[in-house]
Amino acid sequence: MRNVAGGWLLGAAAAGAGAVWLWRHQGAVMTRRPVNEWTFTHMNLLMPTEDVRRGEEVFPLSRRPGHLPVTYVFEGRERSLAELHARTNTTSFVVLHGGEIVHESYPGRFAGDDVRFQMFSVTKSVTSMLIGIALDEGAIKEVTEPATAYCGGLVGSAFDGVTIEQLLDMSSGVGDLEIYTVRDSLINRFEQAATGGGSLHDVITAAERSTEAGTQFNYSTIDTQVLGWVLEAATGRSLAQYATERLWSRIGAEHDAYYWLTRKHPRTAIGGGSLNATARDMARLGLLMSRGGELNGQRIVPEEWVARSRGRGVPHLDVGALGPSSYPHYGYSNQWWTLGGERRPFTAVGIHGQYLYVDPEADVVIVKTSAWPTADDASRDAESVTALRAVADHLQEIHR
Repeated sequence: MRNVAGGWLLGAAAAGAGAVWLWRHQGAVMTRRPVNEWTFTHMNLLMPTEDVRRGEEVFPLSRRPGHLPVTYVFEGRERSLAELHARTNTTSFVVLHGGEIVHESYPGRFAGDDVRFQMFSVTKSVTSMLIGIALDEGAIKEVTEPATAYCGGLVGSAFDGVTIEQLLDMSSGVGDLEIYTVRDSLINRFEQAATGGGSLHDVITAAERSTEAGTQFNYSTIDTQVLGWVLEAATGRSLAQYATERLWSRIGAEHDAYYWLTRKHPRTAIGGGSLNATARDMARLGLLMSRGGELNGQRIVPEEWVARSRGRGVPHLDVGALGPSSYPHYGYSNQWWTLGGERRPFTAVGIHGQYLYVDPEADVVIVKTSAWPTADDASRDAESVTALRAVADHLQEIHR
């Protein structure tokens, strides 16, 4: 009996230790392949959530029959879209041209047209759209205001004096490089607080200044989290409530979206990374931006805000000038990645391979969700952007 009891106690202790380990490392487990194909489509089963409600009417996306025979050249080889999906772990791929669906596929194991995908940092670009709406309504007065005008709890922190514009441009000068492979990096402490019951406020107010505000780009989910708090304080609404009232209910979405929330009360959405939505509804958001902020005959996002999101000639934000926290084919503006060139396409990007690509001149919008095995991957990103450009080039060329 003593051996049996001792074995049971050892087993229980091991199980308890395993549970503790899983709790502490849940973020890493959830994002590894192949588990991440399930977690990226089932975040509402893993975290607290708040719905972003659709409106009564659906904006139709008609279909244009036909095949999309696009190839792209990467690393010296011509490749097909099927190769893109296999090589970059695509889970959904929706292409609009002229507001019509010209291609739609769901290679992911748990994917489908009614499945809501974890959009990660594509959420940042949606937060920017909401900030633009709030400015237009007067809830936020000017982008030159300091964040502390709305978030008094940041007074005395490194964010004291940082303006809304500097946050929009990832130029707060606060924090380190956003590297997930460094165990004690700011982004990992932030993620652990969000999923493990810690305090985001404590993590953010403890962040240190690294450079003068407004002088250097440093990609930062922390900057966008502060923007989300500014928006909530200015509007008196949670991110989900404001997105419902001013955006989602107006774009003719087919399905409700949702933000997952922190475990710790008071629960808060991650303005830089917790929106989940269907690929088609994300395509509607892209169509809204492609058409200058108007959709279905109504103005939703200010036209000048959309123009600002395509780049505005700030030297340290130009394509190729972003420094070590980006890739050389990107510039940045207003929480969107800019791509330069004659047509000046721009894109929202999320870790693990999420894209909302917008090329207004070609009248093309592309949604690509993915389940990369790592948060960042320079090769997969370069290949994805190359392929998205090729799709837009092809559609513009054949419909001239």
